Amino acid sequence: MKTHIPHSTLTTHDTTRIDDLRIGAVRPLITPALLQEWQPTPTAAQALVESSRGAISRVLHGQDDRLVVVVGPCSIHDHAQAIDYARQLKEQADALQDDLMVVMRVYFEKPRTTVGWKGYINDPHLDGSFAINEGLEMARALLLDILALGLPVGTEFLDLLSPQFISDLVSWGAIGARTTESQSHRQLASGLSCPVGFKNGTDGGVKVASDAIQAAQASHAFMGMTKMGQAAIFETRGNDDCHVILRGGAQPNYSATDVNAACALLHKAGLREQVMVDVSHANSSKQHQRQIEVAADVAAQLAAGDRRIVGVMIESHLHEGRQDIVPGQALRIGVSVTDACIGFDQTVPVLQGLAAAVRARRARVNATA
Repeated sequence: MKTHIPHSTLTTHDTTRIDDLRIGAVRPLITPALLQEWQPTPTAAQALVESSRGAISRVLHGQDDRLVVVVGPCSIHDHAQAIDYARQLKEQADALQDDLMVVMRVYFEKPRTTVGWKGYINDPHLDGSFAINEGLEMARALLLDILALGLPVGTEFLDLLSPQFISDLVSWGAIGARTTESQSHRQLASGLSCPVGFKNGTDGGVKVASDAIQAAQASHAFMGMTKMGQAAIFETRGNDDCHVILRGGAQPNYSATDVNAACALLHKAGLREQVMVDVSHANSSKQHQRQIEVAADVAAQLAAGDRRIVGVMIESHLHEGRQDIVPGQALRIGVSVTDACIGFDQTVPVLQGLAAAVRARRARVNATA
């Protein structure tokens, strides 16, 4: 029942003293539905997303013995360079498809420890202009172009609204170490249509990722934005295609001992004993070339018969290293502007080594069957 307010007290209230005090500007945002109308998903791309999601799910549920390999630049900053990389990766994906389920890493959003460039969607021109509407268009256009090459894509979901613009094109998603403990991101994962990997915490703790999987498997109700741009309450069914990503912490955690410990924790929680290993970040001690030896260690575990390792993540670009974004200074082509990556010429032997390890694991399993 509404409370009657005397007409004499109905006045216009000045809320500027208490509301939006630290907002400098509010700009219009394109709606996901409009962007998808401008950039619709072709039938072939839809089929690829559906089939690759299914393939990754089968790996997670033990029905496919291939290794999921999420490989690509630390972050996307240039369309043409990303396509150049995708074309080269597609050749390797086709050559190794019997052993590896290759997904191109296409990261548009970058979590920052303090401040810095936040990624292709937030600042697509790398100049602080924050042309987010353009960034969303550019991001979706790139995903469509990569899918047109026949290569599935994976990305990190950081912003809670951006998935409405691009998630229909994503075959695998990640929740980063800084957000694995976030209730909002766990809820988001529970409603995503793709498999999702949760990274262990920045301190190396795996329990937060285990807790996140349990939360994401459950149904949730939360507030969000529809594709038409309207505020709404979403009720999710839960996501049974979630897994842990070991990315290191205070120390690396990719060894057989670390995998055993992580799987023991997952078993205790009643979850599938399986991990993906991120050979970069703290597992390589932020030394990009160490990814090669970390991947070799993981390959040895695979060859020895470990079926609990279901995937690997690799940060790789056209050329190795990294560079800073400096106003007025041209960027080197094919070099990361965030974390340092190995070059594509270094990536190919790593992929081949992982594929050989999967074949050795398969042979070992078949010999004991």
